[in-house]
Amino acid sequence: MIRPSAFTAAGRFWRGNLHTHSTRSDGVLAPEEVCRRYRDEGYDFLAMTDHFIGHYGYPIVDTVPMRTNAFTTILGAELHSGAMANGELWHILAVGLPPDFVPSDSPDFGVHPGMESGPELAARAVAAGAFVAIAHPQWSGLTLADARSITAAHAVEIYNHGCAVGADRADGFAIADLLLSEGRYLSMIATDDAHFSEPDHFGGWVMVKAGANEPEALLAALKRGDFYSSQGPELRDVRVEGDRVTVESSAVVSVIAMGQGTGAKAVHGQSMTRAEVPLARLNDSPWVRVAVIDAAGRRAWSNPVWR
Repeated sequence: MIRPSAFTAAGRFWRGNLHTHSTRSDGVLAPEEVCRRYRDEGYDFLAMTDHFIGHYGYPIVDTVPMRTNAFTTILGAELHSGAMANGELWHILAVGLPPDFVPSDSPDFGVHPGMESGPELAARAVAAGAFVAIAHPQWSGLTLADARSITAAHAVEIYNHGCAVGADRADGFAIADLLLSEGRYLSMIATDDAHFSEPDHFGGWVMVKAGANEPEALLAALKRGDFYSSQGPELRDVRVEGDRVTVESSAVVSVIAMGQGTGAKAVHGQSMTRAEVPLARLNDSPWVRVAVIDAAGRRAWSNPVWR
């Protein structure tokens, strides 16, 4: 039997958003108000990830004063440098950056000669201790070659709520699945990318399994992949056992197992809290991931299980 680490690790689940903006870059609310809103909406933690460019003073926002006994924050930023294949600037999410992280030479949102490349910047952030994700692949126009070049990344942003409501380009699954099928061990995160200029908040989050709601414990769990992502449903267990995967969750109407290529199989029903999905149609995929869908169309996603 194989289970994702989120369901075997010690501790409990903590709900958090890993991609958020404030008035320190292009958001419309002050950091204090952003933190208050997430805290009062029932989130356990938040990463403030303002745009790390010179125009905004290369902010790594000090959110330590916003922490309480029940709510914590992780320092971070959305990093930018170099050009993707489409000629536009890289967007790299870095959660857990030290306050003294050395800026790239990124004065604005333009691409300039001699800039540090996106892969170099991502590797430097990982070396500094950050959890790094490839941000909003569909919105960015990311190619597979672009994604392959970010070899240091821990994760792919598979759902971005801001890109969903503002551009109808929320998806990162295609890129993530192709990288998995090439043997890349990656996790998958859902985020808000909240700016509070439109309804781009409280729509996608991670549920992180850790022993304490503390930045160091949460960051370590993220790097290990001890989490799942959601828009609402709860995942309670995922078990790959021989020729099937067993999924336990809050009440849902669909449970889907996916693998490489065309490999997929769904089970449908009403108010299902446990389902067994046969894996014969996954074509011996070396990895399996699970999605559940509730009656309102909201989804939750497991990280990949390597068989």
